[in-house]
Amino acid sequence: MRQAAPRPYAASRPIEIVEVELDPPGYGEVQVAVASVGVCHSDLSTVDGTFVRPVPLAIGHEAAGTVEAIGPGVSRVALGDKVVFSFVPTCGHCVACAGGRPALCEPGNRANAAGTLMRGRRPVRRDGQQLYTQLGVGGFAERTVCAEESLVRIPADTPLEIAALFGCAALTGLGAVLNSAQVEAGTSVAIFGAGGVGLMALFGAVIAGATEIVVVDPVAEKRALARELGATATVDPAAGDAAEHVRGILADRGADYAFEAAGNVSALESAYMATAPGGTTIAVGLPRSDATAAIPHSLLVRHERTLKGSFMGSAVPQRDIPRYIALWRSGRLPVERLISGTIGLDGINGALDALAEGRTIRTLCAIPS
Repeated sequence: MRQAAPRPYAASRPIEIVEVELDPPGYGEVQVAVASVGVCHSDLSTVDGTFVRPVPLAIGHEAAGTVEAIGPGVSRVALGDKVVFSFVPTCGHCVACAGGRPALCEPGNRANAAGTLMRGRRPVRRDGQQLYTQLGVGGFAERTVCAEESLVRIPADTPLEIAALFGCAALTGLGAVLNSAQVEAGTSVAIFGAGGVGLMALFGAVIAGATEIVVVDPVAEKRALARELGATATVDPAAGDAAEHVRGILADRGADYAFEAAGNVSALESAYMATAPGGTTIAVGLPRSDATAAIPHSLLVRHERTLKGSFMGSAVPQRDIPRYIALWRSGRLPVERLISGTIGLDGINGALDALAEGRTIRTLCAIPS
């Protein structure tokens, strides 16, 4: 990606498929043959300029593949391992990591902001120019070099096309419910946004034992899918005040836990107003950096509500990705239902158009070995 571009992306083509030079892995680095990559809303937000990233950028972050070369000092993975990428590399030693919050890893997030790998390298070059790497992954490629801290080893019999979904959508959506909110059995949940992350949050609410789950989304097909996947009710925000509708469904009380998974201010404000007294509102979607929400101060105090953020689902990737794969293997996490279609690398720009228009949940880019 050379720069942010306007829609339609199939015409403006912000993502170019070109040949690049890839340096061999350095100290603590790994070369991975990429098998599949999800087209995620964070990619869309990078292409449309919502997230400002350094360019030119090797883009793509929700990915899975096979280790094909390792640099000196690598101990977490070995040749031939199947791996899922974590979009925040986690050092394991900083204050955040030591405190059990690796999603907030200080050197990992610094490297992501700079567009480099964990140790500051930029191993991708084109015509002698170094490229930046999106979130330490650069997954829309046949192969990539990353820090070993960006990888989670998975069971050898895990299908790689399924595994990619666990690197972002599952970590973020399931983790928001199971880690950030710690939803209890018998409680009520409202989810604002039925994209990949929102529907993963729905899976999490079902797994946690929530007895009432209301999903809010403007797309009829997504509301129908949410009902099939376990939502007890759905709301079209175009039909009026979504928070009022949610409260009406939940005995005029509101949800014990309300999740904003749309990445926009109005969804967060609605989620807050749909939260029950004593309940918790969790902001999951990433808006523009200058976005500001208006929250009634008096309700925060008088209703003893909690408003909290959830980044990467408050995940511990080395722990959570294998757990979520085990849930999928047991039949309790049917992530296949979220796959809208499969494309090649040349179809990424069109897939971004479909995502921007709300026509897809997760399109997978399959990369032949």
